Amino acid sequence: QVQLVESGGGLVQHGGSLRLSCAASGRSFSDYIMGWFRQAPGKEREFVAVIYRRGEFVFYADSVKGRFTISGDNAKNTLYLQMNNLKPVDTAVYYCAADGGPYSSDFSLRLARNYDYWGVGTQVTVSS
Repeated sequence: QVQLVESGGGLVQHGGSLRLSCAASGRSFSDYIMGWFRQAPGKEREFVAVIYRRGEFVFYADSVKGRFTISGDNAKNTLYLQMNNLKPVDTAVYYCAADGGPYSSDFSLRLARNYDYWGVGTQVTVSS
């Protein structure tokens, strides 16, 4: 199994940028479908972005498309989420997650319940 630890969260102004990291240990993260999710207070955990097949496929939630970029560094066994032009609505705890597969559909990749391993999350707060 894989262990995941997020870092890089913090307080940033509207329009600012942050890069989140998710360090994987135990197994290579490239063996998994890797996703980023977020959860704001009082709301359900929602899909942000996913990467799989060693970076061959990525896709994003409509709300972050064009602003966020998911990527991975196999040598460092680390997943990243570059977040630009941040908005107050992006305020949430951000989680990385690993899905052992197999891949079934793009829709299924958006569902938190399909992911087997989770980090503890990192808080992102965007001030207006």
